[in-house]
Amino acid sequence: MKKVLISFVLLFGLVHCMNAQAQLDELLPVRGLSISAPATEDLDQFITFINDELIPLKVNTLVLRIGYRYQYKSHPELASENGLSKRDVKKIVKACKAGDIRIIPLVNLLGHQSGGSRLGNLLSAYPQFDETPHVHMPEEYKWPNEDGLYCKSYCPLHPEVHDIVFDVIDEIVDAFDADAFHAGMDEVFYLGDDKCPRCSGRDKAELFAGEVTTIRNHLAQNGIELWIWGDRLLDGKTTGIGLWEASYNNTHRAIDMIPKDVVICDWHYERADPTAVIFALKGFRVLTCPWNKAQHAKVQLHQMVNFRQNATPETKDNFMGMMQTTWTGAGRFINGYYGKEDLTDRRGNQVECFKVLFDEIGKLGE
Repeated sequence: MKKVLISFVLLFGLVHCMNAQAQLDELLPVRGLSISAPATEDLDQFITFINDELIPLKVNTLVLRIGYRYQYKSHPELASENGLSKRDVKKIVKACKAGDIRIIPLVNLLGHQSGGSRLGNLLSAYPQFDETPHVHMPEEYKWPNEDGLYCKSYCPLHPEVHDIVFDVIDEIVDAFDADAFHAGMDEVFYLGDDKCPRCSGRDKAELFAGEVTTIRNHLAQNGIELWIWGDRLLDGKTTGIGLWEASYNNTHRAIDMIPKDVVICDWHYERADPTAVIFALKGFRVLTCPWNKAQHAKVQLHQMVNFRQNATPETKDNFMGMMQTTWTGAGRFINGYYGKEDLTDRRGNQVECFKVLFDEIGKLGE
């Protein structure tokens, strides 16, 4: 009798666990984290973090901002010093697969080709791809500035740029055994510049949509899904969202020009703007992405669950879930997570936001 009772309790617990997981998957199919690829010296710590923290928290998607911190064989001139090796990457992949975490590598395309006073690896190696070569990198970067320089962009119409970009995409997708690729494409301020011999006078929305579509079509040949940030597809003036989390240079009209199978990562940090609805009703699958304000993340989470529960059958699955973003090195974020470093700044605390968000997510499955 005692054995029967124990078996019943174990079975009941297993069924309850399965039901809780099914409920969580129904309410929030994607539970993601976007984080920088670790430095080689932080690799073991990063894998331990996946095993000990992300898997128990039921994180099931990891967007890894790899950029050029990889030992590219197709274009070694682009590889950063001390970048991850293919062997290093496979250790991350193994840990993620063991925990049923979908891993999606990110390389910033179009925009974010510089940072502060430094050119990024692509434009350093191939200066001919620069959309604004007449804008020189300052010795000391300040914002705002006369050139309107935030980050450089490559020219999407340069006849040779995609030869390089596609090699990078293909190699990193293969290294991560990935079925999706994140192209970034956020905060693109330089596009269709008046002095560009190829882009001058062209519609910025068409230029942006053309680049998204070009990358999407290349990936689709091998059944790979494209993810991008969503800010350039929102009208910053009409919505009042502004020029960072939305567009002031008319790229927002590209929302009606790009393929509907592109996944949109809709980030909002200053408010819980409910713009996921815009993307979902346009036919896109969308994730809501907080950063460093826990109070906003909680609102955004419950917005997403509410949208999904009250959507029509035609749009329900467009509301995919949540993805916490982090904007510091992986090593620093993990140190902050374990209380070894305080990442609080004037904007908030991304570690606190992550913990609060996933604590709240955990309650959904109870």
